[in-house]
Amino acid sequence: MAGAGAAAYVGRFAPSPTGDLHFGSLIAAVGSYLEARSRNGHWLVRIEDLDPPRTVPGAAEAQLAELRRFGFQWDGEVLYQNTRSAAYAQALAQLEEAGWLFPCACTRSELRPGEPYAGTCRQGLPPGREGRALRVRVHNTPVTFDDRLQGPQTETLSQSCGDFVVRRADGLTAYQLAVVVDDAFQGVTDVVRGSDLLDSTARQRYLQSLLGLPKTGYLHLPLVKDPEGRKLGKRYASDPLSQQEPRGALGAALRFLGHAPPPHKTLAQRWQWAQKNWRSERIPRQGGDIVIAH
Repeated sequence: MAGAGAAAYVGRFAPSPTGDLHFGSLIAAVGSYLEARSRNGHWLVRIEDLDPPRTVPGAAEAQLAELRRFGFQWDGEVLYQNTRSAAYAQALAQLEEAGWLFPCACTRSELRPGEPYAGTCRQGLPPGREGRALRVRVHNTPVTFDDRLQGPQTETLSQSCGDFVVRRADGLTAYQLAVVVDDAFQGVTDVVRGSDLLDSTARQRYLQSLLGLPKTGYLHLPLVKDPEGRKLGKRYASDPLSQQEPRGALGAALRFLGHAPPPHKTLAQRWQWAQKNWRSERIPRQGGDIVIAH
């Protein structure tokens, strides 16, 4: 395990360097950080720079600087996914050797958005077509897990998504595989993140099973939404954290997560209160209003 020692609880925060951190990022960071600290565990930071076309130059450095400005302290070195290609290739080779992978020639325009993969290439490539992506075979057995906030979850992958991509047509490793490989490598025991990623969890649990990796626990936090149900609806919620004062923004994040911090003169005092008073059972399943106050 990289940088996490032998802690019983290991959490992580894993932003993608596609732009600035915003209030939604702060919610995920605060929830994962305090859950780890309240359990005397380790908290790791991983930069998920898996997709070079979407990576913004300098964004990773800016994100780490914002985390420091807000008072986060992580354990060990930051892991960058762009250094992990050999590990992903090894995982793909393991899946292929076990017969779980098959090449897929389908283009985006040939797939039906929102519908499970139709299995077009499952039994072999159509005549005259070349494989573009690699998909992993799924079965009809439901994947079940208990989310510590959202409750018991059941998903049958053959019905929800079908055989899914683990290596993209451009040769890049798909997020679902990379995150599973890296969580195991870093010894992550529990994942605390936004509930927008709840529908990824069954695929990740499935890959953990196929690769013989430890199962992680999950707690999916409520999302900041606008009245139309869109993520990060409040205007300031999507503003960069660099435009927000840390003590007030941290207080707003704590209130959003079901905690009511008293007035504090310093950011350090607010963190001390938060670590002493954090209780995950106070987190609401659904998000509420956001009020920035000092």
